[in-house]
Amino acid sequence: MSIPHRETRWLTGGRVTRVPLASFGPRLEGWIAEGGRLGLLTACALPEEPGFALVVLVLDPARHTMELWEAPLVSADGSFPSVTPGVPQAHWFERAIYDLFGLKPEGHPRFKSVILHEAWPEGFYPLRHSEPRLNERNPPRSEYWFLRVSGEGVYEIPVGPIHAGIIEPGHFRFSCLGEMIENLEIRLGYQHRGIEHQLTKVPWPRARFLAEAASSDTAVGNAWAHALAVEQLTDVEPPALAQDLRAVALEIERMASHIGDLGGLCSDIGFAAGAAVFGCMRGRALGLGERLAGSRLQTCYVLPGGVARGLAGSDRRQLARDVRELEAAFERAEPLLMENAGALERMEGTGRLRRSLAVDFGLVGPAARASGVQYDVREAFPQPSHWKVDWKAASGVDGDVLARARIRVDETRSSLSMIAALLDDLPEGGDYCVPMPGTLRPRAAGVGVVEAWRGELIHLILTDDAGRIRRYCIKDPSFNNWTGLSIAARGELVADFPLCNKSFGLSYSGNDL
Repeated sequence: MSIPHRETRWLTGGRVTRVPLASFGPRLEGWIAEGGRLGLLTACALPEEPGFALVVLVLDPARHTMELWEAPLVSADGSFPSVTPGVPQAHWFERAIYDLFGLKPEGHPRFKSVILHEAWPEGFYPLRHSEPRLNERNPPRSEYWFLRVSGEGVYEIPVGPIHAGIIEPGHFRFSCLGEMIENLEIRLGYQHRGIEHQLTKVPWPRARFLAEAASSDTAVGNAWAHALAVEQLTDVEPPALAQDLRAVALEIERMASHIGDLGGLCSDIGFAAGAAVFGCMRGRALGLGERLAGSRLQTCYVLPGGVARGLAGSDRRQLARDVRELEAAFERAEPLLMENAGALERMEGTGRLRRSLAVDFGLVGPAARASGVQYDVREAFPQPSHWKVDWKAASGVDGDVLARARIRVDETRSSLSMIAALLDDLPEGGDYCVPMPGTLRPRAAGVGVVEAWRGELIHLILTDDAGRIRRYCIKDPSFNNWTGLSIAARGELVADFPLCNKSFGLSYSGNDL
């Protein structure tokens, strides 16, 4: 991809547009009807008056613009009219708003908790007050209810939240007829950590350590989104060298994760040889991250103002050689899975997700592109390093497990090519980090939007009159895509669910902030 230079601070000046609550829903529906997207929907306390407001980030990928709206709530009880009937993607956003703030979306078609609630007393909402504390005198919350599917021969299979493998907690409730999945309900929130609240309390120069830990397998993506938001609030432009190194780190993270998921697909169809080959290759990919950033998951590398360290000439040349060797190894290994008749039979037609549903529910990343949704943040809101190299976002149309696997293969090739091109053109010497000012701009907003390896990742920071962070919101790509997994599993064999699950490759911790 080659595009002309354009403004990289997409939310110019950090402006927030106030919108009357009565026109909020129609305005959002109109934006989406004209080709826009809902980036995130949350709430925050009003800075100058008591009460709360809805906050929505809307994106226009075609015009490369975004807007931030604030709609103050007018009802005494904090309720607001649900926009989910007109914007299905909002359904989890609105449920999360109630869980965190106690603000109820009236008219929500399937209102229930999206985070674990029984462990919290009735009336406790983590983000409603500046210092949330559990009030043990309040009664416990009512038990969560699952959708019931009844009829002759119908039965339920509960799985989790504690699993046999070493994975994060999540509950899957299958309603089955024979061996077919009629409905899948996914319940998360078992490891809610209060990250967004803590990010308003830690000194902002050190907030990057917590921000990148929101989902540890996306350390670079989270750190870069955080850095973009802070840089917007401080009017800082990182050096060109730092921007290129950030892009290299992000593509290493993407490529290593995709290779690992290809190995996971092999494992879930019982293809042990493929699992072993791709597993070893993922280790080599993580080694690239260690050479670049000093750690295999590249933690503490991307920071506001640049990156934590440069890349000496000898290390750059060795990293370039390692990339070329890995590229050759991947070309040898890829046919083991993608030209294997047994593997193709298991993947083709399994877990299909129609484009219309992917659009309605706002899917992002490889899961969306495999269903024909042409949206990649690196094209819609590119950083300067994306202008320097020719590349094309992967695409598919079938929306099944095989299509999602092909997207991962294509993106791995693209990432390896992009890394090699960036390393060849990397500036010799120069600054890799610039000093940051001591304060953030008051009464302003900073937004970081990054194409992480799972898809669109957003960090939003709102400041108060003194420049302190009054609201920090993270939207992980998995928050968009869990609904897609539940839809893709319908009508599939129970035995094929692990394959569907791995083809989406979602994060529990990214959802359970």
